[in-house]
Amino acid sequence: MVVLYWDVLLNQNWDYPQKIMAETGEIKGHYLNATAGTCEEMIKRAVFARELGVPIVMHDYLTGGFTANTTLAHYCRDNGLLLHIHRAMHAVIDRQKNHGMHFRVLAKALRMSGGDHIHSGIQ
Repeated sequence: MVVLYWDVLLNQNWDYPQKIMAETGEIKGHYLNATAGTCEEMIKRAVFARELGVPIVMHDYLTGGFTANTTLAHYCRDNGLLLHIHRAMHAVIDRQKNHGMHFRVLAKALRMSGGDHIHSGIQ
C-alpha cells in the first residue's frame, strides 16, 4: 500500500496554481487545509503553508473542534495568515428539522473562536 503524505501531495501540486495564473493572468488561490488529528500536527501544517507562501489556511472547524480552531486562529493571526473555515459536517447539526441549531449560530461561534471567514454555501 502506498501512503501519500500531506506535505508530499502539496509539494507535488503547488506549482499548478502558479502555472494557471501565469497562463491566464487571473489570480488563483488555494486554501491549504490544516485540519489534523492533533493541534501539534495542525500547527505543523500551518507552518509548512506559511513557508510555501500560502496566504490562506483552511480548517474544518466542526470536525477539528473549537479549541483547535482557536489554537490555529492564534497562530494565523500571529503569522500573517488568513484563516478560512470550512463547514464539513455542518448538515448533521443545522439541517435537521427536529433538533440542531441554525447555521448563523454556528457562524457566530466560529467568529468567537477566531475564524476570519467561512464557507457558508447555499441552503
